[in-house]
Amino acid sequence: MTQGLALASLLVLGGLAIAGPSGFLAWGEQLRELDQRHAQIAQLQHERDELKTTVDALNPAHADPDLVGELIRKDLNVVHPDEVVMTLKPDDTLPR
Repeated sequence: MTQGLALASLLVLGGLAIAGPSGFLAWGEQLRELDQRHAQIAQLQHERDELKTTVDALNPAHADPDLVGELIRKDLNVVHPDEVVMTLKPDDTLPR
C-alpha cells in the first residue's frame, strides 16, 4: 500500500514536471510570451521617449514656439484672421 502511494505521488510529480503549468512543455509558450513582453516594453519606451521630448519642448521656461502654435491650432482650433486653412484628403497630392 505504501509503495503504491509513493509510486502514485512520484507519477503525479513527474507528470506535473513535464506537462504542468511550469513544466517542460510550457517553456515554449513562456518564451513566446516573454518575447511579446519585450516587444511591448520596447514600444512603450519609444512612446515614453516621444512624450518626454514633447514635454521638454513645452517647458514654460523655454517652450518651442512652433510646437506651441501647432498644438494651439490643432487642439483649440484657433487661427489668425489672415490665415487660410487648406484641408487635404489623404489621397490628394500636392500640385507639382
